Amino acid sequence: MAVDGGRAPSGLRELGRSGVRVPPLGLGCAPLANLYEAVPEERARETVRAAFDTGLTYMDTAPHYGVGLSEERLGRVLAGRDRAGYTLSTKVGRRLRPRFLGEPGQAEGFAATPDRVREWDFTRDGIRATLESSLERLGVDAVDIVYLHDPENHIREVHETGFAALAELKAEGLVRAIGFGMNHSDVLARFVADFDVDVVLCAGRWTLLERTAYDDLLPVCERRGTSVVAGGVYNSGLLADPGPGAHYDYQRAPTELIERARRLASVCAEFGVELRAAALRFPFGHPAVAAALVGCASPAEVRDNAELFTRDIPDELWRTLVRRGLLDDDIPLPV
Repeated sequence: MAVDGGRAPSGLRELGRSGVRVPPLGLGCAPLANLYEAVPEERARETVRAAFDTGLTYMDTAPHYGVGLSEERLGRVLAGRDRAGYTLSTKVGRRLRPRFLGEPGQAEGFAATPDRVREWDFTRDGIRATLESSLERLGVDAVDIVYLHDPENHIREVHETGFAALAELKAEGLVRAIGFGMNHSDVLARFVADFDVDVVLCAGRWTLLERTAYDDLLPVCERRGTSVVAGGVYNSGLLADPGPGAHYDYQRAPTELIERARRLASVCAEFGVELRAAALRFPFGHPAVAAALVGCASPAEVRDNAELFTRDIPDELWRTLVRRGLLDDDIPLPV
């Protein structure tokens, strides 16, 4: 869906043919669960409230995020709100249980988490139990979207039990849309080709710095009518602040990528556009992209991203990036 006249996409978009509709910008809720650093409870709550205030009413979480803490914190803010006023997704594939005495913890990038551990589980019963536990933590009767989370090393289990369990939940009306969420676009492409998928959440593979999803995932999604939610549009922060020590793909960014991000920022500055605003807008050049998610750890970050998303971006900016070799000339531009 191309952007008209440099303006931000607006209005709700349907995910596949599921009937689930989302705003173009949503809230990624991993930072609510102390991702990399502790977030005070009240700040987490105010972050979600700010998302409602600014229209980021599609909210994505997962049991993996803080070993259930993200869902718990989100649920405390959702309590009492009109269920029709927001769209909610969570994920299955990792089942949570209490940590045994003497058993090592599983931080996996999250600080100060509950005393639980994660276990991979793509069985029918495991997926149902995982979703039921998520509903309890969220304090809701149902979620709109369920993704199979990071199954790239569990392809056999997905084919044998995982996707069938998800499809069964949808057939029973317990969820409205189903799909996969991960940062391996090639695996996502295989799953979209093999299964009847409403939506995929692809993190970090369709950005100003990364075209991988354009080469494998996006063509099959367009052909199959599967919607894409773009995550990781800042590539772990490199496109937010391309300075020394910046991260890319969850690791320290290579020097050559930092330099490329700086060149992108320089061109954007010529047009009076912040690099982050361009990074937010870029994925919408492809018609399969329905929404983008931004992870926020404070109300100020929510408001900042929401405001950046509304900014007009001159069409000539994108064409200049192509002419200067910073975008390939076959990339669909949001013009």
